[in-house]
Amino acid sequence: MWQRSVCVGLLALALGYLCLLGPQLPPSVLQHLSASLLGGLSRAGSLESRMVAAWQAAIVRPARGWGRVAVGVNACVDVVLSGVKLLEALGLKPGSGKNHDVLNSRQDLREAFTHFMEKGAAAERFFSDAESFHHIAQTASEHPGAQLYVGGNAALIGQKLAANPDLKILLCGPVGPKLHELLDDNVVVPPESMQERDEFHLILEYQAGEEWGQAKAPNANRFIFSHDLSNGALNMLEVFVSSLEEFQPDLVVLSGLHMMEGQSKEMRHRRLMEAVASISDIPTDIPIHLELASMTDQDFMSNIVHQVFPLVNSIGLNEQELLFLTQSASGPHASLASWNGVPDVGAVSDILFWILKEHGKIADRASDLTRIHFHTLAYHILATVDGHWGNQVAAVAAGARAAGMQACATETIDTSKVFLKAPLEFVTSQIDAPSKISLNPDEPVVHWHREGISFHFTPVLVCKDPVRTVGLGDAISAEGLLYSEIYLQ
Repeated sequence: MWQRSVCVGLLALALGYLCLLGPQLPPSVLQHLSASLLGGLSRAGSLESRMVAAWQAAIVRPARGWGRVAVGVNACVDVVLSGVKLLEALGLKPGSGKNHDVLNSRQDLREAFTHFMEKGAAAERFFSDAESFHHIAQTASEHPGAQLYVGGNAALIGQKLAANPDLKILLCGPVGPKLHELLDDNVVVPPESMQERDEFHLILEYQAGEEWGQAKAPNANRFIFSHDLSNGALNMLEVFVSSLEEFQPDLVVLSGLHMMEGQSKEMRHRRLMEAVASISDIPTDIPIHLELASMTDQDFMSNIVHQVFPLVNSIGLNEQELLFLTQSASGPHASLASWNGVPDVGAVSDILFWILKEHGKIADRASDLTRIHFHTLAYHILATVDGHWGNQVAAVAAGARAAGMQACATETIDTSKVFLKAPLEFVTSQIDAPSKISLNPDEPVVHWHREGISFHFTPVLVCKDPVRTVGLGDAISAEGLLYSEIYLQ
């Protein structure tokens, strides 16, 4: 990259000039300045700085961008604080971890939090006892270390997109007074979406290496739980769809289906069928992106794959959701109980390929699905059916850049605060005859092709000491969509 070459050249000239001035400078000053300049030379050539420079060159706006984006339907206020400190404030003691699909007590909360903290994995659960939850929520919101933010996938994506002044954002979801106060002025909330009380979600964060009893987190992440009936019943879905005719969006972003897991099985099935009918009412010339989130019911996930995927153009998901999806729908690598460290690129690629081949718009299949944005801590992949999406090099790079910036809470990527965690070499499949790829930091977006489906891969520069992990996936998907261009057929 020419910027790096100029930087290195200038530093070299400065170092040479210092040597000429050497006799006129005190030895201590000369030693300090030389060390600083040599350090600058080293940093100028680091993998991280080369990747950032390459991303900057690759991230360009699409020829045809979005002007109006409608986002729904889950929204809440996130109460973010240290998980360990909240559990201690509740009088809970460290113990062994255990997964619970639904939390029925404080004991379940302690066990589930410990279970996922030990794995360093994100998870989201429903807390069934309303009275107990409200007491926990009050303790959390009054804790000195607690912070209140916009929450819910839809609201977070809307808030991220609203940072672009050229975009007009419609948000439909259960919006209470505190959430409305927190939202960007560029976000329009229809009156039908307003309600008297906010829905609160508790976000229990932990840092890499943090310990609680025998549990030790391998990396930073968060555990989310709530007793959220408005979002759980998708109360605002019909309001959302009915608002589209007046708003006339270029893009619809839908999320919150996972919140229905708190409902009974019968209610969940009935509401999903109503959701399918509502989504089907959205005009086919408006592309739809579906953002997934943590789920535990395999039958429900399988129903979403078969009933909802054909109605949307794009989906976004992380490594936990991808593995659960393939387990639920009997896809490739379904026998994997969990990922071992950084998810294998070849295995991830196989599952993405299978989703688009089996459930996407291939040949004459009655499906609109043509794009998947996959994100995990160490890398991202955009998989697209050929001929339907453009500018995906910029889109996947923009998503990765957003991850590094948001996690470290910086306006640009500070290469001293991030590190490369992705594999420097990987294979593109664990099933078919794979290609072996070596990562080049000067060209960090790697492309490969497989039977009419294109894959764009880029590493993530992982924040060493993340300030906030909540909403990273939503920010990544929002940024990827912002730089994507759909080719309407």
